[in-house]
Amino acid sequence: AVKQLWGDGDHMAEIDDMMAEQEAIRGEKAKSVCDLFRDKAVRWQLITLFLVSSCMQLIGANMVYFYAYNVFIKAGIPPDQTHYVSLGVGITEILTTVLCVSKWLFSQRAGRKTLLWKSYTLMALALGLLTVTLSLQDSFSWVPYCSVALIFTFVMCFGIGPAGVLCPLVTEIFIQSYRPAAYVFNGVISWTLLFILGLLFPFIV
Repeated sequence: AVKQLWGDGDHMAEIDDMMAEQEAIRGEKAKSVCDLFRDKAVRWQLITLFLVSSCMQLIGANMVYFYAYNVFIKAGIPPDQTHYVSLGVGITEILTTVLCVSKWLFSQRAGRKTLLWKSYTLMALALGLLTVTLSLQDSFSWVPYCSVALIFTFVMCFGIGPAGVLCPLVTEIFIQSYRPAAYVFNGVISWTLLFILGLLFPFIV
């Protein structure tokens, strides 16, 4: 099964890891969320998951999706063209999804931490430049389109970096008995922050 999934080669190290994990959790039942908080052995994994999951919401990608129309209007795009721009954001997401295979291969070579830091750096740069272009949108006719390009860049970096890293993270840093509770914790954090940001963002604007 491993050869069918990963191709020919020596996969004994991975198989040994699987067997060691199976031996370690033999007879153990799935842990609850309370067990996850009480067990000091998984404290750093829990903190890591909390930070990565929180950053996923706080970087603003979902606000781009929720309020894309308003953002594009503020950027100076004519109202009759905003639906094309919104379609472009969706196509950008589709392209990112199509690149999942190469993204997975790239993340295996580059490493999760490197991929996160580089993506976050590019996203911060895109948002910084977006602040400049929004300030200068009335100066030149082409500046609003630069703002749109920066939003596309932001969405693409988000899809390749944080969005691609978070999905397998729970599986990679928690053993089998803790994974269900870790997924519950991750879901609660993500949806709670998403709910709060969805309510607060219009007032922030």
